[in-house]
Amino acid sequence: MVIFNKPLKFIMAAMLAVLPFTASANAIQEDSHKSADTIEVESVEVVVDEHGAGLDVKSKNKAHILHHVQDSHDFTFYSDEAEGKHYGFPLPVILIDGGLKVFSSAKFNHGEAVAEVDGNYYKLHHGKIYKTDAKGTLTYEGDHHDHPTNVRPLDFSITKSVLMIMITCLLMIWLFRSLAKSYAKNGGVPSGVGRFFEPFVVYIRDEIAIPNIGEKHYKKYMSYLLTIFFFIWFLNIFGLTPLGVNVTGNFTVTAALAILTYLITTFSGNKHYWGHIFWMPGVPWPMKIVLAPIELLGTIIKPFSLMIRLYANILAGHIVLMSIIALMFAFKSWIGSPLSFVLAFALSFLEILVALLQAYIFTMLSALYFGAAVDDHGHSEHHHDDEHGVVKAHH
Repeated sequence: MVIFNKPLKFIMAAMLAVLPFTASANAIQEDSHKSADTIEVESVEVVVDEHGAGLDVKSKNKAHILHHVQDSHDFTFYSDEAEGKHYGFPLPVILIDGGLKVFSSAKFNHGEAVAEVDGNYYKLHHGKIYKTDAKGTLTYEGDHHDHPTNVRPLDFSITKSVLMIMITCLLMIWLFRSLAKSYAKNGGVPSGVGRFFEPFVVYIRDEIAIPNIGEKHYKKYMSYLLTIFFFIWFLNIFGLTPLGVNVTGNFTVTAALAILTYLITTFSGNKHYWGHIFWMPGVPWPMKIVLAPIELLGTIIKPFSLMIRLYANILAGHIVLMSIIALMFAFKSWIGSPLSFVLAFALSFLEILVALLQAYIFTMLSALYFGAAVDDHGHSEHHHDDEHGVVKAHH
């Protein structure tokens, strides 16, 4: 059947067909028994934000989506908005403000209270900590109410993203230690959970590291390539769980990973690598002067593309998935809500593939940059000349 051969296309077509009927539920209807200037409007569920402004259901869903993709100073599993209760646990707040200030994020009461520490007052606003007075007053410039002008202390807190990074690191340490012990114990044959992860290790070595870096140099980069692959992959998978973490969709995290690749590439570069950047061989000298700054800029653009690619793909995936889930609450119909659920379920499987694919792309491109930095261009050119000579002799 066509429906089962192309389920996603069917779901999208069905959703588009149902939209006019679901949208009519909130339409403004004119009462024929009243004057032309009088209309009845169906009641719309309204909530109130932290500033007291009214929010409809769509704005409420948007706020939930933005809250999901942002980092936070506490780990909340579930919130009961009717009773105003949050179920989770606080995280430690570490500030540098005239000295070290360490306290629990429970003092903020999810941004509703002012935390007092050693005579200083701090308020949590949109995930950022500002220094205030005892009343928690925030000052703004002009009509912009998103960025207060209050002093922000240096924040080294253990946020939700930092906690997940720590958990992922501990998981990787346990995993690779177990895999290494099983190799030593069973004569190079993995056991237990190592049997599942060993093919990935072998694939990264045989299909990524050796082809792109070469037999001579690949071993010193294997530890980094394995670490970066499993680190990104595990964090991507954690981001698809109901825990609500979005670590690799955080700009600062992907920037840190890209900087590591850039630094390793830069300090690994041999004379041939830098020679091709600053004084490209086989090119007239006027063009060398023009190409040198372009090639140097290219060394910065490469890790920048790594950063943007990982950040944008993961963040977009989270926003799209959460938006489709939010449609269930917007439709409020027996047709639209199930369709949204099925589409979100199908997209979740696609995001699992994207989680692995983004880890693979980041690892592959990192290996490619390392290979370019350590490649012996003189050896390659000599090998090319030998091949050219063989072809000439054959003719």
